[in-house]
Amino acid sequence: MRDSSPLPPRAGVLSRRAALGLAAAVPLAAASPAAATPSATPSTARTTAGTAARTATIGGDLLGLGGIQVRGASGLPKRLTARSWLVADHVSGEVLASYNAHRLLAPASTLKMLFADTVLKKFERTERHRVTDADLAGIPAGSSLVGVKPGITYTVEQLWLGVFLRSGNDAVHVLSHMNGGVGTTVAQMQARADDLQALDTHVVSPDGFDHKGQVSSAYDLTLFARHGLADADFRAYCSTRTADFPAGGKKTFQIQNTDRLLTGAWGVPTYDGLIGVKNGYTSNAGNTFTGAATRGGRTLLVTVMHPKSGGSGVYEETAALLDWGFRQGANARPVGTLVAPLSEGGARATPAGKAPKAAAGAPARAETSSSSWGLVGGAGGAVALLAGGAVAWRRRRRAGTAGGAPAPDPRASGPGASDLGTSDPGDSDRGTSGPGDSGARRRR
Repeated sequence: MRDSSPLPPRAGVLSRRAALGLAAAVPLAAASPAAATPSATPSTARTTAGTAARTATIGGDLLGLGGIQVRGASGLPKRLTARSWLVADHVSGEVLASYNAHRLLAPASTLKMLFADTVLKKFERTERHRVTDADLAGIPAGSSLVGVKPGITYTVEQLWLGVFLRSGNDAVHVLSHMNGGVGTTVAQMQARADDLQALDTHVVSPDGFDHKGQVSSAYDLTLFARHGLADADFRAYCSTRTADFPAGGKKTFQIQNTDRLLTGAWGVPTYDGLIGVKNGYTSNAGNTFTGAATRGGRTLLVTVMHPKSGGSGVYEETAALLDWGFRQGANARPVGTLVAPLSEGGARATPAGKAPKAAAGAPARAETSSSSWGLVGGAGGAVALLAGGAVAWRRRRRAGTAGGAPAPDPRASGPGASDLGTSDPGDSDRGTSGPGDSGARRRR
């Protein structure tokens, strides 16, 4: 059934890299007024600040701050409900605006972008593989499926079309077994994320399906998309609207891309200039989407995670942010950057120093701002948060999550999450099993 637990509020836990931005904001807090929003709960504030001494914020200190970050441009969409989003220039890597860029959230099938970044170049498009029962073992119940069947031979290209168009977890598992197994693929994906400096991401499964401890962020998903789009095959797959998929013998059936901005399904207008890239949905993660579009010679990337509205809300908010980027992006001064992979000469983030000690009697209260700084409410308060959270972070680390990953926001993957949920009734991301599908609604 669908996870009935409520989605957590938008003001919440940030990643271990993002929290250093709180420390960076301390010297500015006394000099720059901030338009306060409701403060974080003490437990949230401690969790956020307690990570500050670990690593510098990837992409720039402003991206480590909660709330909206934008400079030099106005007119952001007023009715955004996503818990995290980011707008970036594909070519320069400049982040034009963001909201909770490093917040840890369940990624759903947008994690398949990292799967493609990791495995896509391992096999030639024309390579053929006869699927066995073992290739399809272990696919989570309720997964979206493209309709891969044992005993049928598929080309690698057909399997990737199943991944990108229908978000088929069956196609993901076949490719993972061709790559040495699911465990090997997960380890390689984690290593690839580390190379891309997507340090908010902890991989548990190659398909993005709900698993305890599996998290990413708007920043990391945008990194995956930017890197993937540099590859011609990745770009071709994610922009394909329909394809014929083998059904056995000489028979085929048509599969359609579930990206509504690309296809115009469910009444969503197609977005002029859209390239792709990947959408996702589970009952735990809600809707996630990373899209890329080109207009006037400029390509923008937008990631939207977990908007409140169901159905087409994630596409509507993505389109609104793309519109803003194309209208106002030239005026925006960057608030951060999408870093280069370490393997391509990217500079590794340097560890931060120890968190300063708390000022006596300082209030432990975090406030965000709609200004470009999103400052902490008072220098003393920020310092207190940084010191007080270190113990909480270490305790959470000892408690641990799968694979020794940093503990995610418990409200993003809480005990109410179910791997057996059905798709949002208004969501077109339901997988199919090809001819003979029982009609059970699928999810990714």
